[in-house]
Amino acid sequence: MPVPPFADWKPDLSPYKAASSQIIQNVFPRADGYGPVASVSQYSQALPGPCRGYFYARNADQSVTVFAATATKLYKLNNTTFAWTDVSKSGGSYTGVGNGEQWQFAQFNNFVIAVQINTVPQVFDLTSSSAFADLGGSPPQARYVAVVNRFVVLSGMGTATPYRIQWSGLNAVTTWTPGVNSSDFQDLPDGGVVRAIGGGETGLITQDAALRRMIFAPGAPYVFQIDRVAQDKGIFAPLSLVRGGDRLFFAGNDGFYMILPGGYPIPIGKERFDRTFFADVDTGQLHLIIGASDPRATRVYWAYKSLAGSAGLFDKILVYDYGIERAALIVQSGEYLATLARPGLTLEGLDSISSSIDALTFSLDDVATSALSQLSIVDSSHVLGFFGGPIAGGPALEATLDTAEQTLDRRMRVKGFRPMTDAPTCYGSIGARENLQSAVAYSAEQAVNGKGLCPANVSTRLARGRLRIPAGTAWTFASGVEPMMAQEGKR
Repeated sequence: MPVPPFADWKPDLSPYKAASSQIIQNVFPRADGYGPVASVSQYSQALPGPCRGYFYARNADQSVTVFAATATKLYKLNNTTFAWTDVSKSGGSYTGVGNGEQWQFAQFNNFVIAVQINTVPQVFDLTSSSAFADLGGSPPQARYVAVVNRFVVLSGMGTATPYRIQWSGLNAVTTWTPGVNSSDFQDLPDGGVVRAIGGGETGLITQDAALRRMIFAPGAPYVFQIDRVAQDKGIFAPLSLVRGGDRLFFAGNDGFYMILPGGYPIPIGKERFDRTFFADVDTGQLHLIIGASDPRATRVYWAYKSLAGSAGLFDKILVYDYGIERAALIVQSGEYLATLARPGLTLEGLDSISSSIDALTFSLDDVATSALSQLSIVDSSHVLGFFGGPIAGGPALEATLDTAEQTLDRRMRVKGFRPMTDAPTCYGSIGARENLQSAVAYSAEQAVNGKGLCPANVSTRLARGRLRIPAGTAWTFASGVEPMMAQEGKR
């Protein structure tokens, strides 16, 4: 009998004789199966309150500065002590970000701009500031900020101008007077409220029921050429918009999409995980649907709060590898998710860790790549941490993988299976049912023995294999199972 693989995670589909799996949890997709996800390793000291957004900026000297927000404060990470320093305007407090809202950040040259709808956009000059200040030029209050070409673009305005985008002057973050140095605004005639904007050389404007592309048009009588990309296809959760390499991804009103440069929305979750996501997500907590990317891999992530999750925390992360077009689910709770470069670790700074290279507990290769951004999280204790890597991540999370449902078209006896994995410790069980109308019942787990087998003794008509790799196990791949099964005789 062919070896049933741990196939593509497509929980939207029936498992019966399928080429897909319904449960693929706490793993990263690989072309030959799945690999481990390292647990989160805490990095910073705790923020004074729940995190409502964070961001890293790259300085001219190639160092990194990290900012974070609570409801009423902005903070900067001390790269030596990893404590958070209050850098709010004049040391005071802002009007609190509302329920269902977050702070958003963007970097333009040496300036870091922070926005939320209840305060004037804030700016921090990386070369000279000790605290944030009001952004000059009288920009409008906004929920979202992006850099498109050489402009700062604001969107998500107040109730007076909900259909408007507004941009700064060309290379001038403090110029906001329309008609001066190409600064201007545009009210969109249809498509609903303007939400987040995907930045880059061109911009993607997302609305409740439309998508538009904005292209800088030097020499034209207008600043940006704004073209409709999609009609009646809007964004479901504004913070789901994320850039991965040269493409944009987002959760739309009817599923997850990818947009290539100059292209149109391509569905990536249809008949895979869209229906499962919409049945599981808490639609009252859309601000916890947060997109992030992993520049070290072709992966994008969406954290979200499920209906069973705790208030104020996401509890699941959907991961999609667009290089191999495979997905998986990570069970992890937290307050915010983002891509972040690790600050404070350089070759010059090794003396602060150890005076001896031989005494270092990590490879110098990790130091050389420490400025590369990677997936990070602020957990429920308000502490910043990182996934993955010998420095950044802890031991592997517990992984669970199911095969598709198998049948011999009559009753069979399943005596166990041989897991195709290099995990030295793992457990197998058999999911069985008599017909498609019955619920699946799993046999008692059995550890892999010295012969590489997970024994079982199950009589059934429909069967699937489940492999569980305990947390902390060192492993690299799991590709499927080799079943031990045979038809039973007729009576």
